[in-house]
Amino acid sequence: MVRWTTAFAAFLFMTGAASAQNASVQRGSYLVNGILTCGNCHTPKGPGGVELTDQMHAGGVIEWDTPTFKVKGSNITPDREAGIGSWTDAQIKDALQNGKHRNGHPIAPIMPFAFYKVFTPGDLDAVVAYLKSVPAKSNPSQPPVYKAAMHVENVPNAGSAMSEADMADPVKKGFYLATIGHCMECHTPMVRGERVWSQYGAGGFRFTGPFGESFSRNITSHREKGIGAWTDDQIKRAITQGVRPDGTRLKPPMGYSWYARMTDADLNAIVAYLRTVPPKE
Repeated sequence: MVRWTTAFAAFLFMTGAASAQNASVQRGSYLVNGILTCGNCHTPKGPGGVELTDQMHAGGVIEWDTPTFKVKGSNITPDREAGIGSWTDAQIKDALQNGKHRNGHPIAPIMPFAFYKVFTPGDLDAVVAYLKSVPAKSNPSQPPVYKAAMHVENVPNAGSAMSEADMADPVKKGFYLATIGHCMECHTPMVRGERVWSQYGAGGFRFTGPFGESFSRNITSHREKGIGAWTDDQIKRAITQGVRPDGTRLKPPMGYSWYARMTDADLNAIVAYLRTVPPKE
């Protein structure tokens, strides 16, 4: 009887552990394939810029060539040679939050590791668990080229991990999601390679690509220059569909299709947070 009870308890423990691991992978999938938009940079694209879903996370094709570095999104599948299959959990987390490659070299700050310092421990574990679960793809990445010392940013109010308790507050939750989604990486102007944090959210960041030229817009609460006069539904439609209140379309590279996978509750939290961003001209 004792032996049967012990075996049953062990079975329940293993079942619970497997269930918890599965839940962690599901949470990681929701984050990676949604608000984090990892595939936007780390997945090959075909004609028209459409992601090749059979090569998801196997390395991007967009090249960033700046005065300090020239890189493409790396292979983040668990392939042991081309990807991160031989990395430990701690090494993956170090890359995500500190911009440090397993071999010691820095990771270019186009990877928004400065924004990922706010990750709750559970979400960070979930991202790692999901990345380890995706199919491994043997697709070597273009080696990075570093030309000079790289500026590493300190994102305002985002220097340390947030807690699960913070998620009960809609505004704090919205700040958390907008930060891991690195919204202000694109929506804050940059001068001589450094973001002007005093103009947090004011837009004006220039992009070029197959779509031509586009500039990130002001997403502060300013009623004329920003989104202060927009309704909640109008803000959510812009985020998930790329459509302005007047019905005209916003240009890429914002990952509308990725954000469309978010729950309405999470979108509502982001809107609640954006309402609090101080207005900027």
